[in-house]
Amino acid sequence: MSDRKSKKPPAARKTQKADRPPAMRRADVPRMTGTSVHLSLASEIGLRIVRGDYPPGTILPNEAQWSQTFDVSRSAVREATKMLMAKSLLASRPKVGSWVEPRERWNLLDRDVLSWYAASPDREAFLRTLQEFRHIIEPEAAALAAVRRDADQMRDISRALNDMGSAASFQQRTEADTRFHVAILRASGNELLVPLGVAIESALEHLFLHVTRRHTSQEFAQKLHSDIERCIRLQRPNAARQAVRKLLANTDEIIRRT
Repeated sequence: MSDRKSKKPPAARKTQKADRPPAMRRADVPRMTGTSVHLSLASEIGLRIVRGDYPPGTILPNEAQWSQTFDVSRSAVREATKMLMAKSLLASRPKVGSWVEPRERWNLLDRDVLSWYAASPDREAFLRTLQEFRHIIEPEAAALAAVRRDADQMRDISRALNDMGSAASFQQRTEADTRFHVAILRASGNELLVPLGVAIESALEHLFLHVTRRHTSQEFAQKLHSDIERCIRLQRPNAARQAVRKLLANTDEIIRRT
């Protein structure tokens, strides 16, 4: 029997329904309409879970309660619950309902979960965690890209760099910044890094927007990225590795100052 099938509901909270945060519809929660109601609902519930409104082990409101809270159909609630179960945020059992899984079981590399984390009150700690992850991955990816990149991949990296420099808004710059780093992961030639880069793309956008708004020198940031691009273009792996580490150290300092 698989671990998923053998899971037991959290007995400590099973009968403590008074522990649940109320499922009352907040005035600031928009009415959900359209064909993607279940997507909006999953996003709202997922964000509440990640930010701690419903701690691990909490049995969530049932279908009828969620339906009333958000004025949506029960089928939309069921689809939203399935989505959150697929991300390992929830588990469910007949006659018990759905409960929040332990945090260590959550799929933290899921694009939506990363976005919810980045929007949570503890976003500063999340950004530091993301930076640690980047330190592990990106220097070696850049070194590999310097050796393995082809002409098309190099053009993608250079184009993203140029778009950063010519961006007319914070949003355009952060989008180009994200494309720059994801393009390097693709150019590394390691197949495992490609889906990894796509998975963390949303979180990177939050990080770069956070850093860009607080950075006092866009010219200096552009130079750090230009150094990385040049090292990859000239196929200098050791220099590319060090250039990425210098950029990450600069970002670390900005996060510490916030």
